[in-house]
Amino acid sequence: MIKVHCCCSKLVSGWIMLARMYSSSETVKEISDPTKKICKIMMSCPKLGLDTALDQCGIRVSPDVVEEVLKSFENAGMLTYRFFEWAGKQRNYEHSIRAYHTMITSLAKIRQYKIVWDLVNSMRSKKTLNIETFCIIMRKYARAQKVEEAIYTFNVMEKYDVPPNLAAFNGLLSALCKSNNVRKAQEIFDNMKEQFVPDVKTFSILIEGWGRAPNLPKAREVFREMIDMGCDPDIVTYGIMVDILCKAGRIDEAVEIVNDMVAEGCMPTLFIYCVLIHTYGTENRIEMAVDTFLEMERNGLEADVVVYNALISAFCKVNKFQNVYRVLNEMELKGVMPNSRTCNILLNSMIGHGENDEAFRIFRKMIKICEPDADTYTMMIKMFCERNELEMAHKVWKYMKSKQFVPSMHTFSALIKGLCEKGDVSRACNLMEEMIEKGLRPSRVTFGRLRQLLIKDGRQDVLDFLNQKLNLLVKEPLCD
Repeated sequence: MIKVHCCCSKLVSGWIMLARMYSSSETVKEISDPTKKICKIMMSCPKLGLDTALDQCGIRVSPDVVEEVLKSFENAGMLTYRFFEWAGKQRNYEHSIRAYHTMITSLAKIRQYKIVWDLVNSMRSKKTLNIETFCIIMRKYARAQKVEEAIYTFNVMEKYDVPPNLAAFNGLLSALCKSNNVRKAQEIFDNMKEQFVPDVKTFSILIEGWGRAPNLPKAREVFREMIDMGCDPDIVTYGIMVDILCKAGRIDEAVEIVNDMVAEGCMPTLFIYCVLIHTYGTENRIEMAVDTFLEMERNGLEADVVVYNALISAFCKVNKFQNVYRVLNEMELKGVMPNSRTCNILLNSMIGHGENDEAFRIFRKMIKICEPDADTYTMMIKMFCERNELEMAHKVWKYMKSKQFVPSMHTFSALIKGLCEKGDVSRACNLMEEMIEKGLRPSRVTFGRLRQLLIKDGRQDVLDFLNQKLNLLVKEPLCD
């Protein structure tokens, strides 16, 4: 443990050097003043009073401002929709296609499908519907395991004067494959491949889908079918096959594919090298991970943050934190900025080794270098809750809110769980109300935990109040 602690101290000093490098040359896009002002109002104003507050602020919205606000509040559900409606009523303003798509994505996350189809109808009236609109809806339905609704969305495109093409067909197959419904995707492909002549992307989607299943023989069968139909695999297809083989524990076979590619004059991409490095790391073959990284550099490819993250993760897995420190220094020298994923890998490793104090120190340095994401905040809040340090969890929560970062359902759940375990029912109820106010539905486990405490305390009135709040969320219909 002493060795880990010493290495962690050096690790933190590495973060300090990186902070110096990036604090004076921030690459994150500065938010414009109107956007900042609107975000501040949305963070502090109740949903029902939002329209009045926005009217009184005197801001004239533009497409760029609205798009930026919608993106920032993508996890805020019905609060975001309230702003969207308000913006749509402003003089000399019309929603862009991107604004509609961002709003549809946000609403589909919380399964407000009736409003989603209302927006589709609004876009139809303005003649702004396109293939991507329906692909977004198909993806969200599939992710919610609403397979029939995803297929319905594809079939109804003609009705909305957007005839489905190969891109839409690929979109449907991709949505199904990524939601672990590859068998349905294969069935649709087999039935419709005469209508939509498949391309290399179509086959790559199915191969990747079978790889996720996982079903390596079926993935190979589709690969052979692609060749038999005269469709040559591209670098993306090869990358997918390498990834599938690595996940199946066949990294040596994956390396053979890479060697064959090189022999044919097709050089591996950063993605392929990243997959190999990550796989060697998960198998604790750290020497091979390093050799692959060096081979990549010899072949003239410069590592990006994703590749560095794979290498850092490999070193973390075998507790070589001194090497992590060296990698961070190399990133600094080469001008590769760490991202939230870099930080999350480090935090997860520190917390996993019980080095919670060091994890918090890394978190404090991290926020000077890059923007934390929902996973970062969730990890830190969960860590403090598990240590029975609720006040520290609240400090992280307050910092997150001060940065105008909208917490995800998982972030809310982490703190609500901690409060329930501490017996702080009052705070847990307030947080639950805030969560529902933002249009986020708590999981059954989270709501059930709080429900039990309220019943135990004889607070049926509060439970009824929260249930009423939940019922106010728009019910989800089948489609349109």
